[in-house]
Amino acid sequence: MKLLRKLFDDIIVMLEPDEAANADPLAAMVGIDSEAVTPSDSAVRRLLPDAVRNDDGEALEFRRLTERSLREEKIGVLRAGALLLERSPLTLTAEQAQQLARAMNDVRLVLADRLDIKTDDDAARLHNVADVEDAEDVESYLALVYNFVTWLQEGLVQALLGTRPA
Repeated sequence: MKLLRKLFDDIIVMLEPDEAANADPLAAMVGIDSEAVTPSDSAVRRLLPDAVRNDDGEALEFRRLTERSLREEKIGVLRAGALLLERSPLTLTAEQAQQLARAMNDVRLVLADRLDIKTDDDAARLHNVADVEDAEDVESYLALVYNFVTWLQEGLVQALLGTRPA
């Protein structure tokens, strides 16, 4: 649980805006960020992708209108997930399980970016890299963590769908 909480905290730091909220109270209330730019970190771009393709101007305008509130929503879900992991025993309602699954999905997106996973074949490659006894380099360790978080999230989603194997 400590590992997941640490990963949630790391992603919260990645998502926290560099600048304070807009000084205009109405703009801040609705989440408009006139200073929004496309993130330089590819993992943050994976968490906050362009909503419009092939038109940088429209993509940036959409980002200005939505990114701050999306960041705040993701940060809230990650914080809620971290709080849920403080419980002992960990018993979740369906809504809490969905929040935890969303937080784990953001972890998987960041890890997938760091591991350069773009296709199913790339993900399959990780099963060969992520051997517990061979996790001596950063890629092997990240692959191991990625596979672990994937396994946890899959079990959680199966439980939510009522299809968890006996």
